Amino acid sequence: MTKLFYHPGNASMAPHCVLEEIGKPFELAFVDRAHNAHKSADYLQLNPNGLIPVLVDGDLVLYETAAICLHLADTHPDKKLAPELGTSERAQFYKWLMWLTNTLQSTLLGYFYPERWVDEGNTEGAAQIKAHAETKVNGLVDQIEAHLAAAKGPWFLGEQFSILDPYVLMLCRWTRGFTRPARNLPHIGRYLERVLARPAVQRALQAEGLQAPWV
Repeated sequence: MTKLFYHPGNASMAPHCVLEEIGKPFELAFVDRAHNAHKSADYLQLNPNGLIPVLVDGDLVLYETAAICLHLADTHPDKKLAPELGTSERAQFYKWLMWLTNTLQSTLLGYFYPERWVDEGNTEGAAQIKAHAETKVNGLVDQIEAHLAAAKGPWFLGEQFSILDPYVLMLCRWTRGFTRPARNLPHIGRYLERVLARPAVQRALQAEGLQAPWV
């Protein structure tokens, strides 16, 4: 059976939602970050980077959130969680998936873990990194707002729900502690409500024990 190693609200949330959308049986394996289970010898055999999530699908062991989501979409084409191969829509889908993971998500990490980029004890430097990361994230969120304002449909790609939608939900959720959270932007706010209303997303949130307000 497919198994997802997860921690509530972490980068595992998007693939968890995708698995719920697919609707086939899978197993959740809780990774206790409070006790550094993601740095244990057993977990490092699955992901040498010590990061969450990991997907185990038969003999396949896969990490990196975007890769997991894309694998799930490609192995369940009947669910239509990604545009058809070779189309311009697929090209735009790739662009946004890479942007979410390489641009927005990586910048968010600077906000949540600024100490990783400074010498130990450099609290002033860490504070500067966090502040600059929040400013940059605000600009990136503005790009999402502009994209949704021009979208020709209820979902990120327009009429077609895709793996991008739980991914955007997850990253927008991470801004809930910002001075200007993503949910406060008008198009994003209404869009997040639509994503949250999906039964599969609700099942994932409930399984992870996350409480409202979710974003």
